[in-house]
This record gives sequence, C-alpha cells and structure tokens, in this order.
Amino acid sequence: MAQALDELEFSGVAVVTGPAGVGFTRCWGLADRAAGIPNSTATRFGLASVTKMFTAVAAARTVPDLHAPVVSLLPPERRPATLRPDVTVHHLLCHTSGIADYAEEEGEDAVEYADLWVTRPCYAMTRPADFLPLFGDLEPYGPPGGRWHYSNAGYVLLGLVVEELTGEPFTEAVDRLVFRPAGMDDSGFFRLDEPRPDVAVGYLPSGRTNVYSVPVIGGADGGAFSTAADLDRFLRAYGGLTGDRHELMLTPHVPVAPGFGMGYGAFLYGDGRFGHGGGDPGVGALIQRLPGPDATVVVLANTEDSVVAVRDLLVADLLG
Repeated sequence: MAQALDELEFSGVAVVTGPAGVGFTRCWGLADRAAGIPNSTATRFGLASVTKMFTAVAAARTVPDLHAPVVSLLPPERRPATLRPDVTVHHLLCHTSGIADYAEEEGEDAVEYADLWVTRPCYAMTRPADFLPLFGDLEPYGPPGGRWHYSNAGYVLLGLVVEELTGEPFTEAVDRLVFRPAGMDDSGFFRLDEPRPDVAVGYLPSGRTNVYSVPVIGGADGGAFSTAADLDRFLRAYGGLTGDRHELMLTPHVPVAPGFGMGYGAFLYGDGRFGHGGGDPGVGALIQRLPGPDATVVVLANTEDSVVAVRDLLVADLLG
C-alpha cells in the first residue's frame, strides 16, 4: 500500500483508523516549503467543503424544526432579497433549495474559486453576511425540493441561521457545538494572515501560496482547519453529536448519482460509507466513515493534488 501511494504525486497525510486504533499513517511533502517543515500527523490542514459537515451538525443542534422556512428564521437584511418563502432549512442541508450560488461548480456558469477574489478583497470576507452581496440579488435556479444541486450559498445561509439562533459568530458556535464536544482541540477557523504553529500552507500549481485565492478566514461553506486525528474523533463522535437526529442526518434525502445520495451535510455511499470532500485552491480533503469495519479514512493535502486516488486505494484495501 505504501509503495502504491508513493507513486502518486501528493503533499499531505493519509490516516486510517479501525476499532483497535490507527492502522495506517503516511505523510508526504512539506507543510511550509520556505521553512522546510514536513507534513506530519500534527499538521493542521485546510478542509475546504469538509467544513459543511460541521455546519450541518451545528444547524441540527440549533434549529428546532428543520422544515422551518428560512424566511421565518432570518430578518430581511440577513437573507437574499430573492429568497422564496418555501425554502426550508431541510432544502439547504441537502442542496435542494434552488437558490443561486455565488460559486457555481457546475455547467457553463462554473467559476474558478480563485477568480472570485481577483477584484474582491478576500481579506474582507470574515462572516457569512459578507457573502450575501455575491448572491443575494440573483434569481433562483428553480423552486425548492427539485433535483440535487450543490450549493455553497445554501450553506452560507445555514451559517446565518446558526448565528441568528445562537447569538454567536458562526465560528464560535461551531467551536461550542462541534469542536469542543468532539474533543477536536487542534481544530478551528484560522485567519491566513495570522501565524500559527502546525498549520499547512496551501500551495497553488504555480508554487505560490493560496493567501490571495481564498477568504482570509473560513466560514459556513468551507475553510476550517483540522488534523487527521481530530477528524477521526469527529467521525467517531458523529452519532453523539447529532443525537436523536443521527438517523435523519444519514438518510438519503435526495439522489446525487446511482447508488449515491445526500443526507444532511454528508454524502452517503451504497456500501454504507458517509463523509464529505473538499477542494479549494491549495487545499484537498476527504473524510469518510465506514461503519461496517468500524473504520475511518482521512486524506488531507496542502496542494491541489488528487486526494481521491489516495482515498480509493485505502478504501479498496479496507473493503477487500
């Protein structure tokens, strides 16, 4: 397995845990190329959209009725002007809201995420409300409850809902509702312009860092930082975190592809796996829980190398 993985171009870590603890660990590349610091199991990597799993858990622990209309939870100034009254929290959680996205990832309207910050100051994007001008006046793609359509904007709205109901900044709410209960002491939302120990620098294919290619701090749709060990703790604590909504979180509410569905903040696989992936400029991440063998797979990268190929090798080995 190690030999097969070493043949891939990769900069990051891969960890597999089972019922007896860590079963496989491998680290590649440098967390900081200028300082020559290697990636290690202590390295805190950007997670991109894996963060959406944290947002979904925070919403599930905060919103009393997941079928409540979003307009009943957010005042007009903190929601899109074009938001339909029949869009619910449920629709946001499983990407069926039909609202227009600020970072479209599909079709002819797809955009490169880094291009959003060429003319907009990425250092000004610090709270979910800062993203509203990017999509708040756009017409919806369609009515809610239709086909699955991945939406970053939908999770920005979930962040606004969490803030409204908790009275806390989104990042502090996630720390209280997710990170601390799960024992994720090394995780957080870290500003890219603040020096912190054990944080991987994200590198673009050009060799430059990603400091101007993503918002200065993560939010509800992406950008948290974590270690492989903390993400293993999160996946293993998932049932306790979501409590009596655990089954609901892992119900396939809408099909994504044959044998592949969407729960609340988690992709669900036909073989029983659940988890999420993420990719930003200079960031790659995939985390998955395999309930059958009581295993977790965490693959994190500080480049845009494919984490999928690493994950596929590890999961194929686990499932035999």
